[in-house]
Amino acid sequence: MRRTPVLTAVLGLAAGLLAGTPPALAAQVVEKAAPAAAVAADTYTWKNTRIDGGGFVPGIVFNRSEKNLAYARTDIGGAYRWQEASKSWTPLLDSVGWDRWGHTGVVSLASDSVAPGKVYAAVGTYTNSWDPGNGAVLRSADRGATWQKADLPFKLGGNMPGRGMGERLAVDPHKNSVLYLGAPSGKGLWRSTDSGASWSQVTNFPNVGNYVQDATDTSGYASDNQGIAWVTFDESTATGTDATRTIYVGVADKDNAVYRSTDAGATWSRLGGQPTGYLAHKGVLDAANGYLYLAYSDKGGPYDGGKGRLWRYATATGTWTDVSPVAEADTYYGFSGLTVDRQKPGTVMATAYSSWWPDTQIFRSTDSGGTWTKAWDYTSYPNRSNRYTMDVSSSPWLTWGANPSPPEQTPKLGWMTEALEIDPFNSARMMYGTGATVYGTENLGQWDSGGQFTIKPMVQGLEETAVNDLAAPPSGGAQLLSALGDIGGFRHTDLTKVPSMMFTSPNFTSTTSLDFAESAPGTVVRAGNLDSGPHVAFSTDNGANWFAGTDPSGVSGGGTVASASDGSRFVWSPEGAGVHYATGFGTSWSASSGIPAGATVESDRVDPKTFYGFKSGRFYASSDGGATFTASSATGLPSGDSVRFKALPGTKGDVWLAGGASDGAYGLWHSTDSGATFTKLAGVEQADTIGFGKAAAGASYQTLYTSARIGGVRGIFRSTDKGATWTRINDDAHQWGWTGAAITGDPRVYGRVYVSTNGRGVVYGDSSDAGGGGDGGGGTDPTPTGACAVTYKITNQWSGGFQADVQLANTGSAAWTGWSLGWSFTDGQSVTQAWNTEHTQSGAAVTAKNVNWNANVAAGSSVTFGFTARWSGTNTEPAAFKLGDRSCSVTRPTSVPKGAAGRG
Repeated sequence: MRRTPVLTAVLGLAAGLLAGTPPALAAQVVEKAAPAAAVAADTYTWKNTRIDGGGFVPGIVFNRSEKNLAYARTDIGGAYRWQEASKSWTPLLDSVGWDRWGHTGVVSLASDSVAPGKVYAAVGTYTNSWDPGNGAVLRSADRGATWQKADLPFKLGGNMPGRGMGERLAVDPHKNSVLYLGAPSGKGLWRSTDSGASWSQVTNFPNVGNYVQDATDTSGYASDNQGIAWVTFDESTATGTDATRTIYVGVADKDNAVYRSTDAGATWSRLGGQPTGYLAHKGVLDAANGYLYLAYSDKGGPYDGGKGRLWRYATATGTWTDVSPVAEADTYYGFSGLTVDRQKPGTVMATAYSSWWPDTQIFRSTDSGGTWTKAWDYTSYPNRSNRYTMDVSSSPWLTWGANPSPPEQTPKLGWMTEALEIDPFNSARMMYGTGATVYGTENLGQWDSGGQFTIKPMVQGLEETAVNDLAAPPSGGAQLLSALGDIGGFRHTDLTKVPSMMFTSPNFTSTTSLDFAESAPGTVVRAGNLDSGPHVAFSTDNGANWFAGTDPSGVSGGGTVASASDGSRFVWSPEGAGVHYATGFGTSWSASSGIPAGATVESDRVDPKTFYGFKSGRFYASSDGGATFTASSATGLPSGDSVRFKALPGTKGDVWLAGGASDGAYGLWHSTDSGATFTKLAGVEQADTIGFGKAAAGASYQTLYTSARIGGVRGIFRSTDKGATWTRINDDAHQWGWTGAAITGDPRVYGRVYVSTNGRGVVYGDSSDAGGGGDGGGGTDPTPTGACAVTYKITNQWSGGFQADVQLANTGSAAWTGWSLGWSFTDGQSVTQAWNTEHTQSGAAVTAKNVNWNANVAAGSSVTFGFTARWSGTNTEPAAFKLGDRSCSVTRPTSVPKGAAGRG
């Protein structure tokens, strides 16, 4: 995804795809009240709510001496190690804490081929003021299980422009105590001679770089010098443990892009005869043939780039050869992804990383760049012929629920494809990163033999979404609703499974806020950002399906939105316009009075006409459905806008408020009179979020959860006694950087808490303390009686897979209290995932049964569910459907044509 940085406190998300960034945080010195915090009094198990991917993976690194040892880096979500047995990724930087949140941005990785247990990560998210801390190089001797840190005297930019170039960090393949690091911001080239424990600048390196994306950007983001881009050793120029003699360094300078040392870094010179006018994104050496390949672009990436070239440098003769697969005039993209096959010297691959439309392109040569073939090509425009098939059944949302016109397809082959690697031990395996996932294949050899290789997501365990809001309804099929940067958000009916699709109709680039009606949780509202179109959407079936509302004049972004407790009305505070209210589903909005533009809004969870707001130290309340607000006389609240507050379900006027800053009021406040007065909790030094969950056994008040500092310790805390005492429920190994956007407990499962992160997705924890009981049971599903009608529609289809929606209508005169619908596939189709139903399949026979929240279907009403499935050859639709032993009438609307595909 495209990630343009902005402060989360402002919640301004620019056009395109992006993720927010946390506000600048420094070490705090505050007055300590007597805390009541137990730091590890409960044992929690932490997992991710599965989305699989969701963000940009700019780097993949294979170890050159140990099979199946690979690492991936993300721009804001840490680093990961590949687990071959489970074909999944393990996060390595969850121990990064609140005060050093910037170290979740990884600008480079290096895996030691001499001692494969050693791995290094260069960390830091921004080089400008948005990240208050300097960068560091982390080193591990146990494959990233534990780390030591060497602080640097400058910042690094894991989420800065140019972050897909690299790798900027490299280990000498012979003398592995020597490492090099390319720095941004004019800081030059750095070297360590003690395995990363200390670093010093290579003062005689002649060029610190000069390329900036946009010199007019006063924020320091796009105007930063992108510096030293990559370091590559020629392993053929040393033996044993001698230092490698020849080292190549790429610099962000269009006229002087490549430098070389032939004396182990003692002296450096510009490589003669090199091409000019482009930036060298990558430099990859095929030592067996003596070729250095370079991928060039006219821009630094990762999403810009309009022209590019591929060049080959002969290390023995100094000869430069343009080996670009297409003429310069035919490029509208830059090259970046670059890899060679270590098992088959002469095989090289590259990507057109910045080609969004109609798709990215991957090129392959088996003769050292003499000739090339493409991953796809036109037959007769706009029709395409692909050398690959794509199976996204494990992450079906990668289709984006789209159905574009050719030559676009869904899912896309990718975009922002700057990471591309062939497994050095397995020529059949390739992985590449995109803006949304890691794709890969394990039958790459089909490319050359004339067959089709299969591309699948290879991303399980790698969770890289930035979370803006969370909601856990008390009933209905949704366990969790999430508002996410870049990919909108999801409705999870099972935390352990990837949802079939993100929120659609409309697809927000980022969802900034969501809410449900407390006493009618089938009603859900969300607000978000969209380049063109509405910024608010509604659901009447617990978030399963959506329809767009309309915007009042001037709206430019999502802002915050709140639903009345009974779903009868809504209050919305969008960007670009003042606070507004509406009865019904947002077809007509009226301006609220008495509350400033940009206020954060929430609803009372009992009284449908009571809403609340906060802006710049003042709390506001409305008792007439949001038409008018009155400022509270409460004082002592945080003066800034880094505040989040919520009203307690079940009790009118019970409000909790968290937030603040180190230079003023900061902590947790409680009101029992709709915000007329607030009491600050003395034991909470800092708090940034507040959420509620199921009460503990014997407790009369719901469980509180917060991301806070209590007793001098930063962490995730729980209170079962209305905030009188607190227990830290995470530990130092599970901190996830910045967790200040949202938190909520689960109203149905005691002890379960959902935590937002800024790049590690939605983390949820379950307590070892079973107090408070569980989720409640189910029951049997009686067979309904009476007539029925089925509408079956294929809504999306791609090579090897499809998505279908089924509407089951009760056309009889009696209500159903449970249902079970059966049908058979005739062409071997196999259901892979379903939503709004529990499904089973035995051979060709499929049975779809109700879930708890949609069991009751009144006469004349209907229920809708959907699924994804695999298919091959043909995809004949089911001929008949039965409800128990009763046949249903069948309607067949126009489905997606066989072989059609959508935008991803």
